[in-house]
Amino acid sequence: MNLTGNWTYPTAIKFGAGRIDELPGACADAGITRPLLVTDKGLADLPITRQALNILTQAGIEVALFAQVDPNPNEINLADGVAAFRDGGHDGVIAFGGGSGLDLGKMVAFMAGQTRPVWDFEDIGDWWTRADAEAIAPIIAVPTTAGTGSEVGRASVITNSQTHVKKIIFHPKVLPRVVICDPELTVGMPKFITAGTGLDAFAHCVEAFSSPHYHPMSQGIALEGMRLVKEYLPRAYADGTDIEARAHMMSAAAMGSTAFQKGLGAIHALSHPIGAIYGTHHGTTNAVCMPAVLELNATEIADRFDKAAAYLGIEGGFDGFRDFVQRLNDRLNVPRRLSEMGVGRDRIDDLTDLALTDPSCGGNPVTLTRENVRALFDKVI
Repeated sequence: MNLTGNWTYPTAIKFGAGRIDELPGACADAGITRPLLVTDKGLADLPITRQALNILTQAGIEVALFAQVDPNPNEINLADGVAAFRDGGHDGVIAFGGGSGLDLGKMVAFMAGQTRPVWDFEDIGDWWTRADAEAIAPIIAVPTTAGTGSEVGRASVITNSQTHVKKIIFHPKVLPRVVICDPELTVGMPKFITAGTGLDAFAHCVEAFSSPHYHPMSQGIALEGMRLVKEYLPRAYADGTDIEARAHMMSAAAMGSTAFQKGLGAIHALSHPIGAIYGTHHGTTNAVCMPAVLELNATEIADRFDKAAAYLGIEGGFDGFRDFVQRLNDRLNVPRRLSEMGVGRDRIDDLTDLALTDPSCGGNPVTLTRENVRALFDKVI
């Protein structure tokens, strides 16, 4: 099978092994002549980052690197990135990496021309209209993990360093103009990151499929995304050089992010405050929370997952699907409880408060209350 394509839904995507070589052309397509490549601290000195910088330099493109990005990027990282963008006279951003590099890179391009604080553009009502849309710099996204799907998203998650609350910042023009999905860039991912990011993509698909909102296109994408993860994440985990598995997982990541336009739910409402307070890996946190959330939502989602299970080749309908999720977690060495990741019970009340104000609550099929959210935290910790 030839796993190569040129897609324009949800944006222009150049998909296929080796297509990082097309980065200079992507800059031309986006109208970028002096890009700032934004990535996280862990990727700054790795060969894939040097390769991307060399490809640009050899094409005669003057590029600079900004890598002061934390695993859960915050407004301090953002201010430093905006300063680097302005001081370097850049006219566009290449957001490069996993969720943290992609999210912060998109926000640097967004905020470089704004005068209001970033929190004024939180994804609430029509707050995005406060932004000067003409001042948003063009963005190219290059994912190096297969998880968040931020490369095809219109928002970023930024942690407030003072309150430890994760905020979703949204604007339609934050959607990258061009995306390069090159599965070869994911070959070096450690097993832990392969599992955690892949299960993040799976959580996006599961929650989108569970959401009560109406979006048939997203529903279909979520279902096929779940199938790709089921079939290919174990393969990518077992053999990181399996390019076919890596390619399908990169597709699943973009599909999960596209699908969750339909909504997210309690998995993410729990995971966001846990990650903000304890610094846990987002996708792994999602995976630990997923079985308990499926149980909470069973009365509202069992019928649709009965049908999904049949498509996915899982026996036993919804119950079989829920059991499969736990078996997949176990197979990928995901902890069964968050306590194994350093999360304590001492802040359950704080976590509950934060979860109930998370925007993801609105997409959960069962209404979230202080009682059921606290019970969820008690179960997953």
